Amino acid sequence: MPAGQFAYVHTLERLGVALALGLLIGLERGWERRELPEGQRAAGLRTFGIIGLLGGAAAQLGTPWMLAAIALVLGLAVALGYWRESQGEQDVSLTTAISAMLTFCLGAMAGLGELTVAASAAVVVALLLGFKPELHRMLRRIERSELLATLRLLLISVVLLPVLPNTGLGPWSALNPYQLWWMVVLVASLSYVGYFAHRLLGERRGVLMTGLFGGLVSSTALTLSLSRHAREEGSGFDLSAAGIAIATAVMLPRMLLIVGVIDKFVALKLAAPLLAAAAASLGAALWFGRRGRGAASPEDHRHPELGNPLELGTALEFGLMLAVIMLASHAGIKLVGDRGLYAVAALSGLVDVDAISLSVATMSAQGAASADTAARAALSAALVNTLLKPVLATASGGARIAWRVGVVVLAVTIAGGAAFFALQ
Repeated sequence: MPAGQFAYVHTLERLGVALALGLLIGLERGWERRELPEGQRAAGLRTFGIIGLLGGAAAQLGTPWMLAAIALVLGLAVALGYWRESQGEQDVSLTTAISAMLTFCLGAMAGLGELTVAASAAVVVALLLGFKPELHRMLRRIERSELLATLRLLLISVVLLPVLPNTGLGPWSALNPYQLWWMVVLVASLSYVGYFAHRLLGERRGVLMTGLFGGLVSSTALTLSLSRHAREEGSGFDLSAAGIAIATAVMLPRMLLIVGVIDKFVALKLAAPLLAAAAASLGAALWFGRRGRGAASPEDHRHPELGNPLELGTALEFGLMLAVIMLASHAGIKLVGDRGLYAVAALSGLVDVDAISLSVATMSAQGAASADTAARAALSAALVNTLLKPVLATASGGARIAWRVGVVVLAVTIAGGAAFFALQ
């Protein structure tokens, strides 16, 4: 193909994308305001298509001043159209006017050759515009505490994390401020997903949703809560056991994910026992769920309180606990050897599996412990944490829920142990 003809096709391609993205955004805007009489809409399908094409053509002119001048004239025209339209209705939203200017900018990006970026952005814009009712409904359901939780998550991740030093400090260089805080952000984000999804889906979605999202937040807290509610109501023991089994099944892959982000070699060694244990827990959940079919779910009476996982104080406490465990882990392996690390892991499992999992995975990634040792330590913590659940169920809900949780724990232990020893 001659060079001139190639350039011609290349230009048409850019202008075609500019027109297409304008039509995409205009399609949503035209549908949104389709009930208005003809001539009373400041911008619709055709106008947005032309605006996108105008941006592409302006960019092809190759003169920044010309592009800026056309953008200025378009801005004045859009402002005039918005003013005229607002005179006849109560809607004073700037969405259409801003969308028109953004369409021009995306068309200009396409004209400059950024086809993929411009097209992707146009799709996102159309989705944001199209999901207006759903987004507004979601905003009405969000409480102030949850808004603050979102802002706190952004604070600890976007603001604080980048400014922390990424170097080892303290004894044995065990404490890396950047990595410590990055782990805090990771665990807080997983808890945030579980909490917020549970909140948006509603409080009476049954044992499946409660166990699923409760496992993301805290399987230990869920065990205490469901056991207590089953005892108070005098029914729903099988469904409560199913919820606890689901939460346990979620906790194990969650632990695998956390470790895998830090050290994939440790995760590979943990994959078989953790996934086998999770499968056994799901099987127990299915069995108890069928036994309890038709019974009232304890969530029909009162939703388990899992708390807000993103309180800044909670994040700081987790970071402090993680730092202590990392120091203790390094001290144990330096002074006593692998057995010292296993002891620290077992004690940590009484409280939480995330902190010790992150600690041993980091030690393996830094060469302070072998992948085998780190994997065994993480499994020790998971085992202790799992074996603790029947004790908690007994204390909170009595024998009728405790034996059911014991069946879940027995299935998890046998399956995980068999998978672990099969690979040795």
